[in-house]
Amino acid sequence: MSDLLTSDLLLEAYRKGVFPMAEDRNATEVFWVRPRFRGILPLNGFHVSRSLAKTVRRGGFTATADMAFEAVVEGCADREETWINGPIFDVYRKLHAEGHAHSVEIWAEKTLVGGVYGVAIGAAFFGESMFSTRTDASKVALLCAVDRLRRAGFTLFDTQFLTAHLASLGGIEIPRARYEVLLAEALTNQAAFGGPGPVPVDQALVQRMTQTS
Repeated sequence: MSDLLTSDLLLEAYRKGVFPMAEDRNATEVFWVRPRFRGILPLNGFHVSRSLAKTVRRGGFTATADMAFEAVVEGCADREETWINGPIFDVYRKLHAEGHAHSVEIWAEKTLVGGVYGVAIGAAFFGESMFSTRTDASKVALLCAVDRLRRAGFTLFDTQFLTAHLASLGGIEIPRARYEVLLAEALTNQAAFGGPGPVPVDQALVQRMTQTS
């Protein structure tokens, strides 16, 4: 099965609302998932808490996009249990090289302390995973990602499942049928993630996200 996991197949799966997972990092096979209930992060409903706004204003983090994609995936897989095995890592590396997979990286000075990565097709962004080694780093990564996607014209941020962490940021869970309607609409439109480089983490970011959330 893993021998057949190509970037073209993965893109087609996303278009149909399906994504791959592995049992663990050592698994040689992958399986396909199409949840009955889907997690999404509404791009106009991101919740900026007082503590998150304070973290941004404090200025301890900087952010970039597509400057350390593989390191972000490695960070996401660096946990006791992970669904990212070798074949999955390889295919996302290829998707990134082809311009389909993207990451937002969070830095404390020159150390990567958090990030999020996913795949962009049309006006849909399929968030795959995130990680954090510092308090609030993954929240700042999502904040920057949502701001970037919203300003670029994306309409759907798919998170696959809803966790307590995502729910605290405004994430919701919707039935599969509703998700597939939103997915079809997003795929008919076009949005560009943008090129690699610095991403602003400042007071203007907080203002943009709180004024329209």
